[in-house]
Amino acid sequence: MTLLIVTIIVLLLAVSLLLFVPWGRAQSPDRNEMNRAFYHARLQELEQDNAPVSPEQRARMVEELQQNLLQDIPDEPGSRDARASSRWILLPAVLLLAAVSIGVFLKTSGVSKVREWQAVTQQTPALMQRVMDPNAQPLNMEEMARLGLGLRTRLQDDPTNVQAWQMLGRIGMVLNNASTATDAFERAWKLAPDNTSVRLDYAEVLTRSADPQDNQQGGAMLREMLRADHTNIRVLSLLAFNAFEQKQYQEAIGAWQIMLRLLPANDERRAVIERSVAQAKVESGVDNVKLAVTITLTPEAKKTLPENGILFISVTDGESNVPVAVKKLPLSHFPLSLTLDDTDAMMSNRPLSGLHRGVVKVHISQNGRPEPQSGDWLGESATIALPAQGPVAVEVSRQQP
Repeated sequence: MTLLIVTIIVLLLAVSLLLFVPWGRAQSPDRNEMNRAFYHARLQELEQDNAPVSPEQRARMVEELQQNLLQDIPDEPGSRDARASSRWILLPAVLLLAAVSIGVFLKTSGVSKVREWQAVTQQTPALMQRVMDPNAQPLNMEEMARLGLGLRTRLQDDPTNVQAWQMLGRIGMVLNNASTATDAFERAWKLAPDNTSVRLDYAEVLTRSADPQDNQQGGAMLREMLRADHTNIRVLSLLAFNAFEQKQYQEAIGAWQIMLRLLPANDERRAVIERSVAQAKVESGVDNVKLAVTITLTPEAKKTLPENGILFISVTDGESNVPVAVKKLPLSHFPLSLTLDDTDAMMSNRPLSGLHRGVVKVHISQNGRPEPQSGDWLGESATIALPAQGPVAVEVSRQQP
């Protein structure tokens, strides 16, 4: 900015000099010299052409030349005054030129915005300290916008700062500026693609985008993270939200139901999740499928039941041994009746209600491990069509060798 102002001043001075210099001295003296040279040249011509004339005629001709010379010579004091006055006449024009130039500069250069930007840059460290301090007063919307401007300025000098890009993205989300948030989180993700926090931030802004392709990309990122850690509450929440927005209600219900199993019983979020599950069921038009199971024991199994055993009830698709839904209970009295539904699903995108047939398996574990161990008791139903028309009977009759 300083360089620009200095350049403008130099240009104004140069223009002013160009206006004054052509009116300087040396014009009148040049004219007088020319008149005198012309006078002497005419005298020489008279001498050469009119040698026989009488002295009186020659004197008269010389007198006429002198009178012509006097007539051509301007009045010196007057001409000087005129030249001086003409130069002073240009002074208002120069002042007007300077005033117009300064006015145009102030109008079009955005000096006030530059000063505001400089002030915001100076405030950035204090604003960042307030953001990082949980006990400090929260920033209002105007302060958030200032911090965002300061961060963009810093990132011009340090474009590889992942934390700064993350903070800028979160500010963009708070200010409801989708383009800023998406661009910032994308830059952070490209700098640190394996950082879970960065991936979650980028996936979240993609799931909230109005572009369907962004939603699909965000959902794919969340499913990939869920495979790596199926107990991450934030991943499950974002996946459920994205699936619900994409009208994939079964996947959304499954994700929310897994969250219900992971959250403590007194967690305030449970009520919101339960309402979301109910809403998704209404939107999908499908009631939650419940599978009723009745478990009985053979006389031999009753005699050798462990005192502190654990009961595992699982449902598979009849082809793979990987369970679709599992319920875990402490060992109780028999016969035992219970139900399984989508809340018992192992994966949010594979609910129990999505099966058309299945097999119910029962495992009584002596040490609480889900894998059958020697001495554990097992039972299994035949392959049944789902949803079942009535309770599925399973007899525990086989002991693991």
